[in-house]
Amino acid sequence: MTRSPAKARALTDIYDRLFTAYGPQGWWPSDGPFETIVGAILTQNTSWVNVDKAFANLRAAELTTAAAIRATPDAELAEIIRPSGYFNSKARKLKAMAEHLALYDDDTDRWRARDPKELRTELLGVYGIGPETADDIVLYVADLPSFVMDSYTVRMIDRIGIAPRRKRYDDYQALFEDNLPHDAPLFNEYHALLDEHSKAICRKRNPACGECVLREICREGKKTLI
Repeated sequence: MTRSPAKARALTDIYDRLFTAYGPQGWWPSDGPFETIVGAILTQNTSWVNVDKAFANLRAAELTTAAAIRATPDAELAEIIRPSGYFNSKARKLKAMAEHLALYDDDTDRWRARDPKELRTELLGVYGIGPETADDIVLYVADLPSFVMDSYTVRMIDRIGIAPRRKRYDDYQALFEDNLPHDAPLFNEYHALLDEHSKAICRKRNPACGECVLREICREGKKTLI
């Protein structure tokens, strides 16, 4: 995908409207880089409410560092994170990421000088790390520009009417990365605003189009103006 002036204007307009409506979101909700990584893994296929419960267990067990995760048997770790669902698989994923971090002496600051696409490709090679989780880590841990796509964001882009022709993760991501400045704080804020709006207004069922600040520029929202 190449840059499109029309899509660049549309994406900027969407951002401006959402930021005016909601203000800064202050993402990611965690206590440091490693907890952000853990949260990105635990939140796969579950809600943040369940992740919070798993985090409470990890803190109670003093398992909030990569070294502590590496030293904990898989079965014990799985039981501790049970509230997050898919706990056996997620325990393996946490162990795999903790082992990968050992290559950097558990210092994620060393990622900040990396090329974001190279780091993303490297993370995708770690067991259990898919595109969304890799982008979470690149953006929220390494503070590098990598736009995070999730079901909320895809749903909004489809409804607004600027979705890419091919419905693949990388194509949706390219829509943002090809038409916006490559700026990590911008990507951070934009993704958070899209998620907030999707949860509050652009819901999967019964979207509140009448209350939507994007109504005038949204293909689906315009239908409600008739």
